[in-house]
Amino acid sequence: MALRLSIRPPEDYLFRRDVCSYGYFLLAPNDWDPAEQTFSRPLELPGGIARFTLRQPSDAPGGPIIAQADRSIDRADAAAARKLITRMLRLDDTDVAAFHRVDNRWKKSGRGRLFRSPTLFEDVVKTVTSCNVQWPSTIVMNRRLCEVVHPAFPSAAKLARVRPATLRARCRVGYRDARLVELAKMFARGEVDVGAMEDPATPDADVVAMLLELPGIGPYAAHNILQLLGRYSQLPLDTESVRHGKAVLGMDGSDKDVMRQVARHFDRFGDHKFRSYWFELWRFYEAKKGPAWTWDPETTGSAFTASKL
Repeated sequence: MALRLSIRPPEDYLFRRDVCSYGYFLLAPNDWDPAEQTFSRPLELPGGIARFTLRQPSDAPGGPIIAQADRSIDRADAAAARKLITRMLRLDDTDVAAFHRVDNRWKKSGRGRLFRSPTLFEDVVKTVTSCNVQWPSTIVMNRRLCEVVHPAFPSAAKLARVRPATLRARCRVGYRDARLVELAKMFARGEVDVGAMEDPATPDADVVAMLLELPGIGPYAAHNILQLLGRYSQLPLDTESVRHGKAVLGMDGSDKDVMRQVARHFDRFGDHKFRSYWFELWRFYEAKKGPAWTWDPETTGSAFTASKL
C-alpha cells in the first residue's frame, strides 16, 4: 500500500504552465493553490475516492510529478490514478513539437498542452455548463454538482440517477437539467462510442458528427470537446472570438463576419489551429492579470474572461 505516486512526465512538461493552461483547471473539484503551486482534487478509484495533491518539486521541465494521496492506495488504485492523471495533464501528448513547427511563436515559452478533465464525460459536462452563460455561473454549476451529487465529480452512472428538477433547483443548471441527465444516461448505457472518439484513426469530421447527435451539444460545444479529445482542427467560435478578432486582430464587421474572418485567419495552422487560437487568447488574459499560475481562484480565476478582466 502506498500514499504517493511519482510520475515521470515528458521532458518538456512544466507543471505550473501546463496545468494552468485552460479554464477548466479552475472548475470544481479542481483546486489550484497559487501560493504552494500545487493542484489537488478527488479521484474516483476502484477502492473508492482518494484526494490527490500534485506538484513538481523541481519546478523545471521534465521533473517528476509527485501525486500525494490522502489515503493508502493499492496497485489497482495506483494504476487507475496514473491513467486519470495522465489524461488530465495530457502527459501522453506527443505532438507538441509538431505544433511548434507549425506555429513557432510558442516554442520558447513551451506552450502546447491544454489542461482537461480525467474523463471525457466530465469534459462534456463542463462544456455544456460553459455554453450560453457567464463564467461565474459555470463555476457555480460545477461546484454544486460536486457538493450535491458527488465530490469527485459525478460519474455518468451517478448523474443518470439524479432528477432533472434536482439539478435545476440545487445545482442551478437551468435549462440544461434534462439534457445533462439524458447525456449521463447515454454514457452510462454505453450509447456514446468513447472508444471511437478517442481513437486517432477516427476522422475529426466523424467525431464532430457523433458529438452533434448528443443532447445539448451544438457546433460550439462539439468543437470544444474535439480539442479536449486532443483534436485541434476546429475552432469553437463565440463572443470571445469576436472580441479577439476586433481587439487583437483588428477585424471589422458584424459578429458573424468577424467569426468568419477569425476562422480564415487561423486556417494556416491546419490541424493545430485551436492551439494557436487558444494561446493567443490566453496570452491576452495573462497580459492583464499575470501568469495563470498566480491567479487566485476566488478572485482573478472566477472572472478571467476578457469582459471581466
